[in-house]
Amino acid sequence: MKPLALGAIAAVVAAVVLATQSLFIVEQTQQALVLQFGEPKRVVKAPGLQMKLPFLQQVVYYDARLLEVDPPPENVVLADNRRIVADSFARYRITDPLLFYQAVNNEVNAASRMNTIINSSMRRVLGLHALPAILSAEREKIMSDIQAEVNNAARTLGVEIVDVRLRRADLPQENWRAVFDQMRSERAREANEFRSQGQEAAQRIRSAADRERTVLLAEAQRDAQIIRGEGDAQAIRIFAESFGKAPEFFSFYRSMQAYREALANGDTTMVLSPDMEFFRYFGGETPRANRTR
Repeated sequence: MKPLALGAIAAVVAAVVLATQSLFIVEQTQQALVLQFGEPKRVVKAPGLQMKLPFLQQVVYYDARLLEVDPPPENVVLADNRRIVADSFARYRITDPLLFYQAVNNEVNAASRMNTIINSSMRRVLGLHALPAILSAEREKIMSDIQAEVNNAARTLGVEIVDVRLRRADLPQENWRAVFDQMRSERAREANEFRSQGQEAAQRIRSAADRERTVLLAEAQRDAQIIRGEGDAQAIRIFAESFGKAPEFFSFYRSMQAYREALANGDTTMVLSPDMEFFRYFGGETPRANRTR
């Protein structure tokens, strides 16, 4: 092969190597940091073909998409002195590659630092609230407070915390029985309270009914006595009028009543003189009082 051809091939190879060392591509999902002997020189966030000094500068790529960090579950003491195991996760974005490189260098170190920040903020914020608040609609506000606190601390790492979520909030295993017993006693207390209220209402209704029954019976007895008295008065008046008009018939009627009451059983034994006034109508004779008239 001729020296000219060899020189051309060497020139092409050198050009390719030089181009390879001088050019780099930043994808749409990436951002890059150009280093020269380990010292940051510039940040590249725009995607496309970029240039750098060959052999002198290196490129470190960072993800521009949302990244996730999953801290280990943390034991948290709440405001009501209850303990829970909080399992959380967060999503973040690298906003300042230069600061990120200087603070943590890579995503592994960043996850370790953010785990500490997230758990520390979670212990502090959750410690201000009781368990019912965490299990209610107030939970959204609590998580927003945690996110704001974590975001303030994470800015020093060159990242932005987009979201912090509480995946689970479980009671420790040793507290389950105590919480269950407390819930059962609370339900029993509420049941006894409702039962007492029902008994009180029943007694109140029963007392009102008894009082109304007593009033009704008293009024009925009063009305009955009045009617009975009026009837007796009318009967006495009729008897008196009848006696005045027909004394013989009235005497006969009263004797019949006496016979009926005395002889009603049928086995009555009476030891009396036959000529007594009581038997005056048995012989068909008129009473002595009539004979004297």
